[in-house]
Amino acid sequence: MPSSKRCVLAAVLFLAVFCLWLQPSWAASLAELIDKAPKGAGEGQIDPTKPAGFLGIPGAPNVNMVLTFFWAVWVGWIFSTVGAFGGVMAGVGHISVFGFGAYAKSFKKTAPELNKMVTDSIRVSNQWLVGLSAAISSFNYYKMGRLVLPLGISLGLGSLLGSWLSVTLTAGKVSFSSYQGYFGLFVLALGCYLFYETTPRGQASKQKAKAASKAFEDTIKRQKSGECIDTKCLGVRMTSFRPGRVDFTFYGVEFHFNPIIPVLGGVAISAVAAFLGVGGGFLLVPFLTSVSGLPMYLAAGTSALAVLVGMVTSISTFMSGGVPIDWPLIGLELVGVVVGSVIGPRTSKYIPEVWLKRIFIILALYVGIDYILRGFFDIKMFG
Repeated sequence: MPSSKRCVLAAVLFLAVFCLWLQPSWAASLAELIDKAPKGAGEGQIDPTKPAGFLGIPGAPNVNMVLTFFWAVWVGWIFSTVGAFGGVMAGVGHISVFGFGAYAKSFKKTAPELNKMVTDSIRVSNQWLVGLSAAISSFNYYKMGRLVLPLGISLGLGSLLGSWLSVTLTAGKVSFSSYQGYFGLFVLALGCYLFYETTPRGQASKQKAKAASKAFEDTIKRQKSGECIDTKCLGVRMTSFRPGRVDFTFYGVEFHFNPIIPVLGGVAISAVAAFLGVGGGFLLVPFLTSVSGLPMYLAAGTSALAVLVGMVTSISTFMSGGVPIDWPLIGLELVGVVVGSVIGPRTSKYIPEVWLKRIFIILALYVGIDYILRGFFDIKMFG
């Protein structure tokens, strides 16, 4: 087994052992909150006569396992393809598709501490999916020459501090309604920004990224027509590394960045991402395509490495603080994420960059508006 694979496997196993070691304290804490919650068959009450659902709570939503698996495949695919929306889709799945959001919200007045604990569980559950997808995607994109390693490491260093601060300051203090509203606000802002980037004015500063994307897409077309091309030598190649400037090429196009800027960006982005529980790719990709001027084909892999660092930090901090996890659910989702993450990098090269952004924009606008209305105003767009 290659050393890079062994490192990823060792990190995942270490985190799993660490989390399982803390399991007894989580169960006691959750059990105490369940005992304190009002009992009955009404909204905001726990019905002891109902079968156990999410987190083992009687009457909580029980999710169809087939739906769980295929939604996780979708999360892994979109994270490893677009590099920015996988965490958001993990959140949408847990909040809306599986019904955990409405369930947490029902305890807003009757059992506010249980409301906050279920909310934190949703946050860290999202991060487990994103973290695994980030690990797989980072490795795959690195092999394909589509990961700017020094840039990903710089972002990752900032993510260590940002993730730890965010979780430490907000764990156990955020109600589901507030979480959903802020989740939607950030996603909507992102969708609007990406829409601006598709306009002529937004594209004016993207000449290098467009040139690299065109060279990459042309090479793929030539390969599909039967031409034999060694793409490894065309991938990311470092040409100069100095304290204030790193230079590299991708498919013959030259790029450069100041490593101090992504460290600072990593702190801010990972703090927001850890609060939302979605990884940070949805902010890292615009940062990389705008501030660093990278094409989308490089942004996905580079952001995945930074997300991985932030997720390990955030998950460890959440769970050392006593946040519970529904392990059977998460275990099945992780299998689906593996499948989607393996498929993603192998299919993204056949999808034009403009369509990747359009998919992202449509999803971001819908999810953003819907969650803002639900979280801050208790208004549903549909249903």
